[in-house]
Amino acid sequence: MIWFFVGVFGKEEPNWTDYGWIFISLMYLGLYFYQKNYKYLTIENGIINVNGPFGKKLNLTEIKRIKKFAGDYILKTDKNELTINTQIIDPKSLTELNTELEKLNVEWNLKTFYNNI
Repeated sequence: MIWFFVGVFGKEEPNWTDYGWIFISLMYLGLYFYQKNYKYLTIENGIINVNGPFGKKLNLTEIKRIKKFAGDYILKTDKNELTINTQIIDPKSLTELNTELEKLNVEWNLKTFYNNI
């Protein structure tokens, strides 16, 4: 937002790109407030849901494989794939997520970054 104010009030004739900064700033602020009010991940009624503007849902019974790679969980069904970023999940909630995923009778594919080198 600072670039917007510098661009608009610091020049005699602002460019159209100066107004782009306010648009980008408002998008980031909107995303921040959305993520603050809604949880990143929910599991309800057998459905795992990653909340967000382009969020995804998966039915837990359809999950065939879980891949752990670079701190992320990649849940795979026959048709869809859902990536969960575990680094932004509260540690207590991550424990609950692990408990729910371990209840599933699916194949776990554990890979780390160092296994791929």
